[in-house]
Amino acid sequence: MGPMPPTYVLFPGRHHLVTRFQVERLAEILATGAAPAASVIWAVTSATHHGTRRNPLPAHRREAIIERVAAATGLPSLVAPVADVAPSDRFATTVLASVGLTLGLELTPESTVVACSTPEVTALYEAAGFVVLPVEDDRDPQPARPWDVLEMLVAQDERWRELVHPAAAEVYDRYGLASYVRDVHEDPTVSSEGDLTETRDYRTYTAAFDDASDRKWEQVGPFVRPGRVVDLGCAAGGLLERAARDPRLADSDLYGVDVSRHLVAEAEHRRAQGVFGHPNVFFAQRNLLHAPVFSPGSVTTTTTIALTHEISSYGDGVADLRLLARRIFEHTAPGGVWINSDVLGPQDGDRLVHLHLGGAATEEAVDLERLLSEEVAAFLEGLAPAQRLEQFARDFPALSGGRCDLRWVADGVAELPLRHAMEFLYTRDYLDNYLSECHERFCDMSYDAWVELLEEVGFTLDPGSGPWRNEWLVENRLEVRTRLTDAATGEPVPWPDTHVLFAARRVH
Repeated sequence: MGPMPPTYVLFPGRHHLVTRFQVERLAEILATGAAPAASVIWAVTSATHHGTRRNPLPAHRREAIIERVAAATGLPSLVAPVADVAPSDRFATTVLASVGLTLGLELTPESTVVACSTPEVTALYEAAGFVVLPVEDDRDPQPARPWDVLEMLVAQDERWRELVHPAAAEVYDRYGLASYVRDVHEDPTVSSEGDLTETRDYRTYTAAFDDASDRKWEQVGPFVRPGRVVDLGCAAGGLLERAARDPRLADSDLYGVDVSRHLVAEAEHRRAQGVFGHPNVFFAQRNLLHAPVFSPGSVTTTTTIALTHEISSYGDGVADLRLLARRIFEHTAPGGVWINSDVLGPQDGDRLVHLHLGGAATEEAVDLERLLSEEVAAFLEGLAPAQRLEQFARDFPALSGGRCDLRWVADGVAELPLRHAMEFLYTRDYLDNYLSECHERFCDMSYDAWVELLEEVGFTLDPGSGPWRNEWLVENRLEVRTRLTDAATGEPVPWPDTHVLFAARRVH
């Protein structure tokens, strides 16, 4: 008596859609001697990763597509989610272990064949002793693979509907997934991994936001109106955690929106742990610049904390700030308010100043992007202040698109516009996140520029709005081993306002 035929067909993949050919090929495998009467195990890889060009759909939508296809075709199927992992020689082992944990099945070379057409993945399963049956590469010419069909969808090439399985197309149509996938793919400000930058240390970034949340809530809380309260750029939810404690907002709906999947995932984790203590706290990974998030006139309060400079930096400068203001104005209810707190460019930013620093710029700037973050921090720590400015003058224009025009007038004394000097001073001490911070421009907007933009959109500024100077920042960062003098007169230049707080109200 020969060996028993396999009981399972393991079909690993991201499965953002299912093609007609995939169903035909799986049915063929089940109908032949390779795996008669077996069940298909759809291993949905990168199940914990979504909202990015690499993985647009969340796992529950992918599972719904598979289940709908299975029900429509009679294909015996089970679905097993597999967490997103970095490329590894242990990928096959990861999938098998995930199936075991999710379904309680131990898939072995005796009980299982693998259906796969990715050469690198095929090699891993073959090395583990599994028989691998080809899918698309079993045909000549090869049919379109799921990702090819998804790219047709993004390009609005209607041939995708001829290639996708009708049951999968039905789910796409029912939930508007085609437009969602296009939005994710066409978002110009977000990387393929769903973030503004790939150089940010999210551990220190989140910790910094959490540490500042009490102070920020004291600042913005008095302006908040109950109702639908939205924190744009919510990070891991630190500000909403404080809002949730405010008795005035006990009956409000609190929404956190951020473009970063890392931060939204952490916020969702905190909510699951009961951190917010409020029944109506919600989080979403969205980019308001790319498409409206809330319906017109539906939001009573919008907060943006340390966000507007990022939008200006990673998008289209002031044009994107104007777009942001219009979008917020549109979703704000009459009487509602937009509260913004962020860094601020100096009022007289083009004024030439002398920046006095220690040491001389005797070493040429180097390419730091080839180094690990801890190596970058160590390198910068070893530079004299003037050398660090020389390094910044290389990195900031290259990474942010901004400018740092300087000339050395003496050892350790640089002549440059006040705006450029402040860009350097705002960034120079962020060693752990230096390259990420060099992507960001802090001085695009003066207060007068903000007033003009807000009034142009239709907002009215509340009393209490205005620029202000963070004296702690001045004493502990800006004036440490540094001073400013006027380039023409040599007179001391006082430190400019460093931040802005405004409450912009929609009257009608």
